[in-house]
Amino acid sequence: MSPQPPPERELGLYEALIATHPDIERKGKSSPYTAVNGNMFTILSADGTVGMRLAGADRDAFTAAHRTGLYHAHGAVMREYVAIPAGLLARTAELAPWLARSYDYAKSLKPKPTTRRR
Repeated sequence: MSPQPPPERELGLYEALIATHPDIERKGKSSPYTAVNGNMFTILSADGTVGMRLAGADRDAFTAAHRTGLYHAHGAVMREYVAIPAGLLARTAELAPWLARSYDYAKSLKPKPTTRRR
């Protein structure tokens, strides 16, 4: 059984957000995400919730400013990811600087080896 795709509205908003940063490429056919050097830094769940990976200080600032918490996926808490409130996802210009911070943080992490066959 293939995973459920996210709602069209949230998918469109997610893609609009990703388009604000020219170095970021959306990946995943049915489960959209972004990654750099093998480190994922955003994900869009089947229920339309976006998780964004942020460094500790940025994570604390984001959760305080937007009154949100950590992102949950498949019953587990993803400790470095914040849950993007639905209303904020629609405000692309306001969320774009956080995406840039997330991308920069993911780039700073140790690259993960690829599992792709050559």
